[in-house]
Amino acid sequence: MSLLCPIDFRYGRREMKDLFTEEARLRRLLEVEAALARAHAKAGNIPAEAAREIAAKATTRHVSVDRVLEIEKETRHDVMAVVIALTEKCSGDAGKYVHLGATSNDISDTATALQLREAIRVLTSALRDLRKALAELARKHRTTLILGRTHGQAAVPMTFGLKIAAFASEVDRHIERLHESEARVVVGKMSGAVGTGAALGPKAGEIERAVMEDLGVGVEQASTQIVGRDRYAEFVTVLANLATSLDKFCTEVRNLQRTELGEVAEAFDAAGQVGSSTMAQKENPVTSENVCSLARIVRGLVIPAYENVPLWHERDLTNSASERIMLPHAAVLVDDMTAKTADVFRNLRVYPERMRANLEATKGQVMSEAVMIALVGKGMGRQEAHRLVRDAAMEARKRGVHLKEVLAANPTIKKLVSTKELDSAMDPERYLGRSAEIVDAIVARSVK
Repeated sequence: MSLLCPIDFRYGRREMKDLFTEEARLRRLLEVEAALARAHAKAGNIPAEAAREIAAKATTRHVSVDRVLEIEKETRHDVMAVVIALTEKCSGDAGKYVHLGATSNDISDTATALQLREAIRVLTSALRDLRKALAELARKHRTTLILGRTHGQAAVPMTFGLKIAAFASEVDRHIERLHESEARVVVGKMSGAVGTGAALGPKAGEIERAVMEDLGVGVEQASTQIVGRDRYAEFVTVLANLATSLDKFCTEVRNLQRTELGEVAEAFDAAGQVGSSTMAQKENPVTSENVCSLARIVRGLVIPAYENVPLWHERDLTNSASERIMLPHAAVLVDDMTAKTADVFRNLRVYPERMRANLEATKGQVMSEAVMIALVGKGMGRQEAHRLVRDAAMEARKRGVHLKEVLAANPTIKKLVSTKELDSAMDPERYLGRSAEIVDAIVARSVK
């Protein structure tokens, strides 16, 4: 069988992909039908033995994907095909109670809640692995000097550990967002065609609560025919936000691996990996580039997620097709990206000597702020100190000399700071502020 979608053969981890297969989807639909039968029996609406029979047969051991698809060709209705296939397998009178009082989305939306609950679990585990890789790298390089850059230009010294700790802190927030959103996202319904629960009878509320409690998902307090699609929009948006952070982390790797910087590099299998079909010397950051590329797809899924919220009246079908694509793709791709990003940072090659060389190549320019602060500490006004150091920096660049040479020759500076004090102010190791403290705090922090 030829495959069309790259997710089928190129992207995604097995654990996440298995949540969204046709058989996995059918299994969840059947779980909901079984829970509905049990709830009816508990409410006294159907015989207990009928509920037990429905639950016993509501598995993919009895109801196959092939049979459901065969029925769907005739009915042209996916959930009704499941209902008929399950009814066929039930002995005695049990079949006549299958799907009693329910509408299709009672079953399908609640099944989706079960899938999304598992997807959040898998994603949370992947994020914890990423956080662990980042925290370990930050700890290892808590004092490794690197040039901080703003606007793509040399700024002031920092540590590589601080850079990575900031990434770990961002991952913490994504773990929290997933955890916080779960109660709003993992929600089902059992309230009938337009949310009144009329077909379920006088114990409709009791039945709905029993079904959701049985399955371990939240209850849509006021539904239409469907669970509110703001919930799915939140889920996809949380994943798009996460994908964008992964894009950010991997973009930094790509930039730092540029030939002219050479401060880090992705792992590269020297024994057999090929960087280019023609440029034999190449070692490209291909995994990071892959993550950045997939992030564009995930962000693109946000638009259909929001378009699915404003449906006609109590519901139309314009959300259905896009959700079949949007939800699995968002979950599978972001999980894949998270695992790849963890692998990148777990095996990252770090070159501290190149970091130091790039910092020193600025000829002291990056210590301008430190000198300004030192002058303020000696009583000079902040604005005057800024102007003085700025002028010295511009002169040093124009002459191609080290900033300290110009500063040491300035009579105003010589009156305020000694040679030893100037040397201290221009020592990048002494101008790292709270870097190590911040790294230690983030490494030590634990999240839910």
